Amino acid sequence: MRVFAQWKTRKSGEPAPYIPFGPFQIRLPFIHYRFEWPDYLQGLLMCAVDLAAIPLLTQLLGMPFEVALAIIVLNGLFYLAHHLLGDPCVPGWITPAIPLIMIYCQQFPEGPERIHSLIAFQMMLGILSIFLGATGLASKIVRLIPSAIKSGIIIGAGLAAIISIFQVGGRFESFPWSISIAVGIAFYLLYSAHFAQLQQRFSVLNTIGKLGIFPIILLAVIIAPLFGEAKWPDIKWGFSQPDFKTLWEQYTIFGIGFPPISMFITAIPTVLATYIVLFGDILQNKALVADGQAVRTDEVVKYKSSRAHLIFGGRNTIMSIVGPDVTMCGPIWSAMQVVMIERWKKGRQAMDSFFGGIGSFRWGTNTGLLLMPIVSLVEPILGIALALTLLIQGYVNMKIGVLEAKCGKDLGIAGIVAAILCIKGAGWAFAAGILLCGLIFGRDFFKGEVDYTFTKDHDKQLEGEGND
Repeated sequence: MRVFAQWKTRKSGEPAPYIPFGPFQIRLPFIHYRFEWPDYLQGLLMCAVDLAAIPLLTQLLGMPFEVALAIIVLNGLFYLAHHLLGDPCVPGWITPAIPLIMIYCQQFPEGPERIHSLIAFQMMLGILSIFLGATGLASKIVRLIPSAIKSGIIIGAGLAAIISIFQVGGRFESFPWSISIAVGIAFYLLYSAHFAQLQQRFSVLNTIGKLGIFPIILLAVIIAPLFGEAKWPDIKWGFSQPDFKTLWEQYTIFGIGFPPISMFITAIPTVLATYIVLFGDILQNKALVADGQAVRTDEVVKYKSSRAHLIFGGRNTIMSIVGPDVTMCGPIWSAMQVVMIERWKKGRQAMDSFFGGIGSFRWGTNTGLLLMPIVSLVEPILGIALALTLLIQGYVNMKIGVLEAKCGKDLGIAGIVAAILCIKGAGWAFAAGILLCGLIFGRDFFKGEVDYTFTKDHDKQLEGEGND
């Protein structure tokens, strides 16, 4: 029995049992971690968020629903690689970069050429991530980029996400009432200090708050038909039918061939911009795991960015071959990672191992993608779910982007870089950022400068100048 349930023998202060495999730690359900049924059941429902990528794929590549579903299912399978190989995270999309990737790919005519652009982009991002993870150069590369440019890229990604919803022909025109109500309630649940206080008083509200945007998606299923902006769900039974045959024949290198080298070259600026955003997710995950570890001293959980790079880099590389995906394969689903960390903090009775929680959740989302009742329930409002995701991400990006700036000059440059990024793309944005940093900072191009604009000592500095 001990052979088949090694997790039961774990002593306090030890990591969950695993099989060492180079930089990876292989953990299998029921053997190396206890299967957490509450997280599995939550995953069954939260697969609705994964399905929100379908409108993006149908819009960008013109593919049928069933083909887009095939990509979502493949991506879902690769989500499992993180916890199975020892990376403590709930993986997800590179959400802030989605508008940037859309803008880049839409430069090419719809059809094989646009598909080639997406394949080349995702493959280059995957290979770059693997290289940086294997060499340990990730943090050094990011540090070389001036703060003004990093700030501009992050802010620009957030603005592009918001613009994609409210521009002419955007999703707001199709779902004005549904998006307005859903976004308003979502921001209240996620960021309101008043709701945070209510969560502490009422267990029901506390549970709702920990479900991220899922309650809002369920609300949208009701709101959208009431306002005549979507049909009532036509619940179907049985299993979903992703169309892998059409996917591989018409949307991968097996059917349309390998992208030309020129596609890889033109993708470089946007790949770099995407990686800057992605690296911010890595830092966020490291902080979240450390926060949970401070409470759960009974289980040792180590987050290694090099290992994470190898896993999500491998996911992107493989997906570029078998099912190119505009959402990309990111290192963290921030909302659900927070939920998992909070449950983990409650102790071993609530969640024996962090890997058990995140693994059970992702097994649940994969099961949900195959169940037609769940897929058909949310199908009419997937556009609303996507708009909600992008608007929340835009809010987060604006906060993070501004904090990346070290001085007022940084923020000024960032504003120009962000605007150019939204209008002209990553190549022009990087060129403008490099030119402005060179003109303003000169030989301090990489260091920039620090003034008192964003420091708590600003008022003291002014008082000191007044006394001279």
